Amino acid sequence: MSAPQPSSGPSFDAAPLTDPVDPKAVSAFNAELRARGATGMTASTIIAIVIVGIMALIGVPILVATIGSMATSPGGSGFAGVGVLLFGGVGVILVIGAVIGWRRARVTRYRLNRFAQANGMSYEGKIASPALPGMIFSLGNSRMSTDLVRGTKPRFVEFGNYQYTVRSGKNSTTYRWGYVAVKLDVPLPNIVLDAKGNNGFGSNLPASFQREQRLSLEGDFDQYFTLYCPEGYERDALYLFTPDIMARFIDNAAELDVEIVDDWVFLYTQRKVSTLDPATWAWLFGAVGALITKFDQWARWRDERLLLENPSGPASVAPAAAAQPAAERLPFAPPVGLLSPPPGVAHEGRRLKRSFPWLPFVIVIGFAAFWFWSRSF
Repeated sequence: MSAPQPSSGPSFDAAPLTDPVDPKAVSAFNAELRARGATGMTASTIIAIVIVGIMALIGVPILVATIGSMATSPGGSGFAGVGVLLFGGVGVILVIGAVIGWRRARVTRYRLNRFAQANGMSYEGKIASPALPGMIFSLGNSRMSTDLVRGTKPRFVEFGNYQYTVRSGKNSTTYRWGYVAVKLDVPLPNIVLDAKGNNGFGSNLPASFQREQRLSLEGDFDQYFTLYCPEGYERDALYLFTPDIMARFIDNAAELDVEIVDDWVFLYTQRKVSTLDPATWAWLFGAVGALITKFDQWARWRDERLLLENPSGPASVAPAAAAQPAAERLPFAPPVGLLSPPPGVAHEGRRLKRSFPWLPFVIVIGFAAFWFWSRSF
């Protein structure tokens, strides 16, 4: 699926993504990343390179020896020679592919670093097991964020590619995501927007949530997203998702899954976010720019349930009431110290309740039952 095209030209400098590069500068930058241990090279990539290298060390001499033997012994068997030639040819192809992939990765890291600098941001090659609270960051093993591009103004934003591996017996599957992480001013209830535009056979999210937590919003918002919020926080979700904010999500993030958790907003996609494609950056910068202008009003949200959890805890004081002498306060002014709770979320609103993904389980059971039934006839 191609990224939505912006209506006007990009307002950022995309030239470093496509401009020619100096090989010496590329080598110097990657040497710097290696010194910091931030090359972005995963364990699986290292293993693949080692295997290809071993095949090259073994296959190329055998290939040369076989060609020489066949040239000096025309009466010899050709079948063994063909097999060795095929083995050697595959080895050579793998070596060439590995070298090309390695060089492309080096150039990509260099370009992204220059792109980040040109646009007032910073670049980081990799971070193992990033300490982020989003739903994708606690799954599997070998967790790693790569090619991170970060900005700090007007608020912290991180664009990155992420992967983790799930092992089942001797088999393992690596899942890859692209994400945008935006820091908020205060913690908010755990709310998920499951975008319908990127779903296939059911939701593409790696987590399922109880149906009782679904909330229908006004207008045509439900045509684009399925919203989940903790039970009892429906009024709070309506406060956060005002019509103007819903319009921003529909217009700019309808192909992205969204998660609000703690004091973060995450935008998820199953494609690379940090890429050399200027159109992808134009799309993502436009989406983030449209949304963060509305996040300031979320900073005023407070969870009244915190007063019930900790009645003697700190609370926000009404400035006008606190400044007035006791004799001059109006009789209907709120008591000092009880105006609103401090920033934070009560326990029941911090995380959505998960549900078991029954659909894949039912499909597997159905196939197994069909197989046993077909074998019995």
